[in-house]
Amino acid sequence: MPEKKSGASNLLTKEYVQILSDIKKQIKTAQIKAVSSVNKELIRLYWSIGKAVVEKQKKYDWGSNFLERLSKDLQNSFPGTGGFSRTNIFRMRAFYKAYEKIPQAVGKIDLLPVFKIPWGHNAMLLEKTKSEKERLWYAEKALEQGWSRQTLEDSIKTKLYNREGSAITNFQSTLPSPLSKMAHQTLKDPYIFDFLTLQEDYIEKDLEQGLVSHIQKFLLELGEGFAFIAKQYHLEISGSDYYIDLLFYHIKLRCFVVIELKTTEFKPEYTGKLNFYLSAVDDLLRSKDDKPTIGLLLCKTKDKFKAEYSLRDINKPIGVAEYETKLVESLPKKLRGSLPTIEEIETELEKQQLKKMKS
Repeated sequence: MPEKKSGASNLLTKEYVQILSDIKKQIKTAQIKAVSSVNKELIRLYWSIGKAVVEKQKKYDWGSNFLERLSKDLQNSFPGTGGFSRTNIFRMRAFYKAYEKIPQAVGKIDLLPVFKIPWGHNAMLLEKTKSEKERLWYAEKALEQGWSRQTLEDSIKTKLYNREGSAITNFQSTLPSPLSKMAHQTLKDPYIFDFLTLQEDYIEKDLEQGLVSHIQKFLLELGEGFAFIAKQYHLEISGSDYYIDLLFYHIKLRCFVVIELKTTEFKPEYTGKLNFYLSAVDDLLRSKDDKPTIGLLLCKTKDKFKAEYSLRDINKPIGVAEYETKLVESLPKKLRGSLPTIEEIETELEKQQLKKMKS
């Protein structure tokens, strides 16, 4: 009589693996909802405290001493709870005053993105941004893209609010609506590559290699939706070889994006070559479900009028933007491409010390 398999053995099947995976997803979803719900209630509480503080100060002409006393009493009443420091009470007051006049906040405060992001994000927005419109814009972005507090801080520091959708493009005349607007908002000007440190006389190869070596930071600066395909993507056309600097695919726009890098100011002839690449990619790589390929010229500097004139009669969607990197002074030719080792530095210091002792 064959031995009966144990219950544990029967569970080692793809069906069990599937149900385990399904349950884990449900638990994670529930955890996210729970955290979101707790966060929303916390923001509601801070809004209410801020509202009460503002109203009482206005009614009784109470000053900062009132906030300090309130902070101490709340901390004594709720020991170990946290969140009731003097600084945080001031933030609650500022939080209410920042959005109290928004019509949406009067009746349905939950609809504002600031009620759906963590309190730490809100505190940063209150401290680092100046206008209501700017704060709400960053809050919406943080919510949409799941930004950490550090990413939010970096975005504010590099003035993303002012850069997004600022590139010069011909999208309105080359792409259908609403794709043209979406594509335009996808591009920035300038792009901030502060994670790169280059020599003043760097060449395109240095810039390209630096961006690819820091691909995660590069993708973060490009924005959500960009998927890296290749650098120096090879195209063979009529027996001749051509190489695209950087090739991406944009998941949301559902199109290829060709990026050409230039270490000089913008020149009108650059658009002709990029237009050629876009035609080739559309013909050789684009599938029937893909939208038209978009081109982006990244130049060291640009003249607005030259760029606009150059794009005016081109029928392929192209954007022109500047970029910024960190620069170091040029090294002497004999030292370029290498830096001294610790041993070499110590040897040089020893030589200098010996010279001082002999003199």
